[in-house]
Amino acid sequence: MEKNMKNTGMKICIRMDDITPDMDWAKFLRFKELCDLYQVKPLIGIVPKNEDKNLSIDAPREDFWDYIKQLQREGWLLAQHGYTHVYTTKEAGLFPLNDFSEFAGVEYSEQYEAIKLGQDIFREHGIETDIFMAPGHSYDKHTFKALQNLNYWRITDGFGNRPYVRHDMIFYPISHNQKSSLNAKSGYTTFVVHTNTMKDSDFARYERMFREYEGRFVSYLELLRVEPVYRGFFKAKIEYLTAYAKQKIVKRKSKV
Repeated sequence: MEKNMKNTGMKICIRMDDITPDMDWAKFLRFKELCDLYQVKPLIGIVPKNEDKNLSIDAPREDFWDYIKQLQREGWLLAQHGYTHVYTTKEAGLFPLNDFSEFAGVEYSEQYEAIKLGQDIFREHGIETDIFMAPGHSYDKHTFKALQNLNYWRITDGFGNRPYVRHDMIFYPISHNQKSSLNAKSGYTTFVVHTNTMKDSDFARYERMFREYEGRFVSYLELLRVEPVYRGFFKAKIEYLTAYAKQKIVKRKSKV
């Protein structure tokens, strides 16, 4: 009975951040084995031109872009994860989970240029996507304008239980709290994974969740097929305050 209950409820997708040629490949491939075992096909956020030293762990994989296209053929979805992944401002933006950003607080022309340069790198390697994944979950209205002018219409961020439309963009929400998402009776959400920083206990936790909640973890493509709803000012304000509160709670815990 318990197993059946765990197999019904909110559907959960996986997004993997910080995908670069020089990431920790052992950890990435270890998590990929779990995804393959449980037939979960994530969304992966690829940094077009990584200049964030914190993400540089292994020697760059020479066949990186060919491998990315192989993942795409396997059903994995691709997002542009910023441009350099270097935080240049201390702005929280419209979704204040953090108080730093590669984009929020930057002039429109600079944001457009950075996103365009990243898009050009993708296209040089035969990759097209209309999904954007902002480093640090931070963006502003200039970001939306630049994205739309470059034909990006989807953002993996925000809180909620299904895709929603705001600022003429479609948002695909991430989980505010994993335990709450696992207990939810309906809807869709996304768990955010950073394999570079995962510990053995994190891999064990995901293996346990994939096993115990099998059927609840679905491929990201299923989320893209869900009809989005319109989000008005009131719910957007609640989202903003929830993200801001979470930022403060995380900071407080880090000081303990």
